[in-house]
Amino acid sequence: MDLLRGTVRSYLSRHPSATWTDFARALGVAGLTVPEEYGGAGCGPEEVASVAWELGRALSPQPFLQTAVLAVEALKRDGDRDARERLLPLLAEGSTTATVIFASPSYVPGPTPENHLDLANGSLSGEAPYVLEGDLVLVYVGGHLAAARPATREPYTTMDTTRPLSRLVFDRTPATILGGDAHMEEVRTLGIAALAAEQAGGAERCLETAVEYAKQRRQFGRPIGAFQAIKHMLADVAVLVESARSAALAAHESATNAAIAGAYCGAAYLRAAGENIQVHGGIGITWEHDAHRFFKRATSDAQLFRTPREHREQLARKLF
Repeated sequence: MDLLRGTVRSYLSRHPSATWTDFARALGVAGLTVPEEYGGAGCGPEEVASVAWELGRALSPQPFLQTAVLAVEALKRDGDRDARERLLPLLAEGSTTATVIFASPSYVPGPTPENHLDLANGSLSGEAPYVLEGDLVLVYVGGHLAAARPATREPYTTMDTTRPLSRLVFDRTPATILGGDAHMEEVRTLGIAALAAEQAGGAERCLETAVEYAKQRRQFGRPIGAFQAIKHMLADVAVLVESARSAALAAHESATNAAIAGAYCGAAYLRAAGENIQVHGGIGITWEHDAHRFFKRATSDAQLFRTPREHREQLARKLF
């Protein structure tokens, strides 16, 4: 895993603006978990977590989460043989991006906007208000996994420019049934696990940046890292980051672990990003510094799938 992480980190540092196709083909990450018979590497969630971790550290806009995790897992687990043979090779080679909409959530609705879609007579209608960008749109709806081209795609001008979102509208749009939805929750769980790894990676980078600055910035004749208040702040963040690491690595094992990671890693990232700004002081809120970009990514990530609060509520319903 260290070798994979190091390779991804090196590539991202040298090619921060690489296209998805270039990134995918150079490192093979698009087909990381695609079975070898469909042109992939046949790896597992541990490798996914390693790549996601580095993408989070680099604030990379690469569509790894929606394409290489959600779409690939949806097709692997619920797509029929024809769908797997047609689409998995395309995803594995990085020639197209994809996204997945969950229009049939089984959890109690909360603050997160819902996807209101209906599949009838082979046509899809309704809207999905916040969808990760992807050329191929897969939808879990009405007991099926389907593919459909939206009638309208409205990109948002988002606070977090590293995670583009769009509003998709379907108006009696022809839909191709690719399979059932028996493993929908498993796919969602793997998505939550990958996002948790991204969040943990971002939190780790925020801690590193804060520590580096605390060693360099001097006040009253000594580094600010020598002051007790800064020491305690960074020590608290270090505990959060290590705990987030553990939660993220175990997230793929079960829906319960994913909920724990979703709640903890999302909150840890927000805290680490916020404290990074505090340590940097005035420069931390300027456009020239990356600190605000990490905070914006942490804020937007905390709204994907479920908020930390919704994850905790799900855990409470399961455990109590």
